[in-house]
Amino acid sequence: MQKQSANICSTMGRSEELSEFQRGTVVGCYLCKKSVREISAMLNLPRSTVSAVILKWKRGGITTALPRSGRPHKLKEEDRQVLERVALEKCLPSIKALTAEFQSASGASVSSTTVRRELHEMGFRGRVSSYGKPKGVPKVAKKQVDVSRLDLRIGRVVTVQQLPDTDGLFVEQIDVGEAFPRTVVSELSQHVPVEQMQNRMVVLLCNERPVETRGIVNQAMLMCASSQDKLEILDPPNGAIPGDRVTFQGFPVLWSLSI
Repeated sequence: MQKQSANICSTMGRSEELSEFQRGTVVGCYLCKKSVREISAMLNLPRSTVSAVILKWKRGGITTALPRSGRPHKLKEEDRQVLERVALEKCLPSIKALTAEFQSASGASVSSTTVRRELHEMGFRGRVSSYGKPKGVPKVAKKQVDVSRLDLRIGRVVTVQQLPDTDGLFVEQIDVGEAFPRTVVSELSQHVPVEQMQNRMVVLLCNERPVETRGIVNQAMLMCASSQDKLEILDPPNGAIPGDRVTFQGFPVLWSLSI
């Protein structure tokens, strides 16, 4: 385990700019009462770097670097989906009108030139008013859910704390059998007392794409079951230990995929 920890920490080099995942880990450890010295030693980072990340989070509630000046980046994937929907459904008379409609629907601030370039990359050609769904294209059948893509692991809640200035968010450090715990943000404080979370065995979805919540990068999803009036945390079977995998009979193992 010590060798594995050293290998993982070595990837978090001192001279390289920190990723969002690493910054979120620093803040998650800080919220779990770890000192700057402890975080520095655990993640193999300079104390000045750890202090800077924590100070930035305290002042602005964020850990990501601010965007640099220069030519604007291309649209995010969700904005591209909005643009495609507007182009297909609205049949607007000009690129200027389409840009205005897209800005209203997405909240993004972009020029007509950017919109035209994005549409061109999507395969839209000709007059804007002629955009529409392609004819004669057969409908693609919906794919069945493939549960083998889910990297579900048993974990143990090492520490848990309510996220400051929130009503329902916990930030937890959860041991899933790796070199150091994963930081997880979950909306559970209105359903489960903090005393019932400490040292609790849980099931985590570990290959979900990291999402930033209140300046903290959420590195997994804690699995629960719910009804209209109740929510419960999934309990692993007796004898399970952190790092055990959850498999499904009749499905291959594809844990390396992200979802």
